[in-house]
Amino acid sequence: MPPEPAPTPTRRAVSPLDHRLEAATGHDIDTLWAYRDRGVLDEQHALLVDRHRELAKTQTGVIFYLRLLNRLSSGEFDFDGALFTRIDRTVDQLAEAADARDAAARAVLAALEPIEAAAASTAPDAQQLSTDDQAALLAIAGGAKLYEHLLTGRMSVTAASGTRISHAKLRRLEDAGLVARDTGHPVHAGQPVALTDAGRAALFAARRTPTTQASKVPARPGTSPSTPAQRR
Repeated sequence: MPPEPAPTPTRRAVSPLDHRLEAATGHDIDTLWAYRDRGVLDEQHALLVDRHRELAKTQTGVIFYLRLLNRLSSGEFDFDGALFTRIDRTVDQLAEAADARDAAARAVLAALEPIEAAAASTAPDAQQLSTDDQAALLAIAGGAKLYEHLLTGRMSVTAASGTRISHAKLRRLEDAGLVARDTGHPVHAGQPVALTDAGRAALFAARRTPTTQASKVPARPGTSPSTPAQRR
């Protein structure tokens, strides 16, 4: 009998809670993950994304053992003692994977519910950012430094992406409390510039998909839109 197939890299597993994260944040899951990697998210949203990644990982495990169980019961193999042993082992592994998935879903809910409550009470007239300010903050989120030219004395910000931001723009963002410089470094060597918590929140809100009401996404068969699927 051939060995059990190893899990192969696939697309991110979809969980029953994906639509709730998207409705609460105004961003799709892939965007949230990308923002987490770029340091755009504040601590609360970063924790939510970290827990969602764990949920996606455990969901992948559930899918793998479901597919393996389906293959074992498909008639592809002889019905003998060895097959029944593999089926029993796979059922146990599936149960463990489902338990891990359910625990991860509860952790996501614990991080998500405060964000949902905050989103429901957020005033519609929150701080507005121009498109130019959004672009500057997004560039700074990926890493940036303020440099002073040794010959001309002119100062400007260079982001890791190669984007250049004027000193005047930086001062406006600083005055608004959206960015901060590490003045412990000399300007001629490059002063690190980073988003403040207020800057992350403003950028995240500005890039939120404009909606007045969270769209209702039908739950998958056998699942609830508000709670993870429960294994019987």
